[in-house]
Formats: sequence, structure tokens, C-alpha cells
Amino acid sequence: MIDATVAPRSDIADSALAELSEVFALGDVQERCYLAGGLMNANWRLDTLAGQFALKRVTDVSMGRLQRNLGVLDALGAEGVPVAAPVPTVSGSLVAQVGGGAWCLFPWVAGAHVRGVDLTLSQVRALGAHLGRLHASLGRACGRGLLPGVPKTITTDDTSPERAVEKAERLSAAVRDKGTDSDFDQAAATALDHRRALVLKYADHRPRSVTPEGDHGWTHGDLQHRNLLWESGELAAILDWDRIAVRPYAEEVVRTAQVQFGVGGVFDLGRVSAFVEGYRSVVPLEPSALVDGARRLWWKRMTDFWQLEFHYDRGDFSFDELFTADEALLHWWTARLDQVEDAFAAG
Repeated sequence: MIDATVAPRSDIADSALAELSEVFALGDVQERCYLAGGLMNANWRLDTLAGQFALKRVTDVSMGRLQRNLGVLDALGAEGVPVAAPVPTVSGSLVAQVGGGAWCLFPWVAGAHVRGVDLTLSQVRALGAHLGRLHASLGRACGRGLLPGVPKTITTDDTSPERAVEKAERLSAAVRDKGTDSDFDQAAATALDHRRALVLKYADHRPRSVTPEGDHGWTHGDLQHRNLLWESGELAAILDWDRIAVRPYAEEVVRTAQVQFGVGGVFDLGRVSAFVEGYRSVVPLEPSALVDGARRLWWKRMTDFWQLEFHYDRGDFSFDELFTADEALLHWWTARLDQVEDAFAAG
């Protein structure tokens, strides 16, 4: 995996910035501004003699995968997908290795990150259609050899109830051993107790088949609002292509709907249906596949504790607020499984 410099997240050493300027032929960097909204990677806006750019330091993707993914964006842009294609280095590479980190550069795109629940229903439908066109375009990129071939079948590895309970118990011990009795520690301990009870209560609702319903293919992987830019009511750019992978299409549709419209501990079910309607206007995914995808994501959320693993195993508290929000949504969702799945089918 790419491992960035151990300097503070918002820092760029002057020597590294000077080398990046030379590698990308930017001329003098007149101003740099750290963009604090990112979760995994670190981003800056650079004002340079060559223009305004977005600089990204990638920390959690292998070099080969990053190069491959960035290499697809020109083709997507040529088909009308709203992307900012990467700026190559003077040697033609899409990634620069400088100062112990991996860096990529993009033209600056004006726009704002808008939460899904703040979009109009028309924008929500348009976003669904954009995702459908994105999936189709990635499929054509695969057909032209820009991405590896798609296997005929894929399977999922759904966590068993027993394994989920084991993870919860291990993390409960970590809260006791590593916690400081903070408000978060107390909330995490209570949540883990409740989660064990929920897993056991709803064990018979988990997905039974290892084969998801519906078609699968290349997908973006993280269409949350931080990775979308809106300008004048239109989608201006889809960002952050680190996680392109083969997945069930229903998985990406459902996950996107959850991160966009599962806000404040509840689902905006009207926007969920509008989003799916927009997607299905481009890709006629069967309602049964979407219901299956919704059930699989619900069970994944039920049995996953990744934010707590970051907190207690890695000492990284960046995702504490996500855990609190996701926990509230999980309980709301669990009490309304049928309503949520009906909203996906209605689209």
C-alpha cells in the first residue's frame, strides 16, 4: 500500500512542494490551501503560474490500482461523464512519488459539495441517471481494455452472526482497556451491547445466498457528497476514483442512496425512490435486485464496526462522528426494513 509521509495531514514540506511544482511543470506556487473536508486522503487547492489545480496525496490505495483507475478518466470524460481528468507529470505519469508520498493533480473544478438531502428531487433523479451512465461508461472502458474483464459471477462474503458477536465482544474489551471513559467511550460501549442484541434478534433476516441478484460490473465505489461537485444546479464533477472495482450494480446504487439520503439517523425515502428512478431510466435494474442489495447493505452495516476499529485499533478518531450517525440510522432502518426496501423497489 502507498504510505504517505508521517508529517501532519495538512502539511506539505516546502521541498516536496517545490519538487511537485517541477514534476508537474506548474511554475511558482503562489498560494496553497488545505481542503479539510476529505476523510481518507489529503487535498489542497494550488494557485500557480500554470493555473489553479487540486492536489491530492493518496494514502490508502496501491500504486498499480491508482495508476489504472486514473487512466480511465480521459475515456469517461470523452463520453460526457463529469470528471476532472488527471494532469500528467512531465514524464507522462499520472502519479508522482515525492517526499515519501504518492500525489496526483487535477484541474480545479468550481462547485460545492451538497448533501443529498439538500438536493431537489429533480437533482436527485439526475444524480441517479448520472450513476447509470457512469456504470455504462465504465463497462465500455472495460470492453476497450482499459479495465480488466468482469467475471461471469461474483459472490459476497457476508459476516455470520457469530462472527459479528465476536467482533463486538473484542471491541467492548478494547473500549474497557484503551478507553478513557470519555463520552465517546461510553456511547461506544452502549452501542456494542445493543448491537450484539440486534444481531442475535435479526439473525434470520440476513442474506441467505452468497450470490447477489442483478448484473454486476465496474463501479465508482464511493459516491458520497464529498466526492461530488455541484455548480448552478448541475453536477459539475465526480471526484475520488481510488475505489473503482467490480461490484453488483445494486450494491453501488443502494450504498450511494444510503450515504446521500441516510442523514440525521433516518432515510429520506422519497429521495431514495427518486434516485433509483433516475438510475433505472438508464440501467433497467430489476426491483428485486435493489431489494436484495438493500438487505445486503443493511446486514453489512449491522455486522461492521470499521469506525470503532479505526478508533481503538489504530488510534484514529477521524470517523467517530460517522459511527454515531451510522448507529442511529441502523436502528431506524432495522425498525423499518420493509419500508426501506419498498422505497428501493418503488424507484
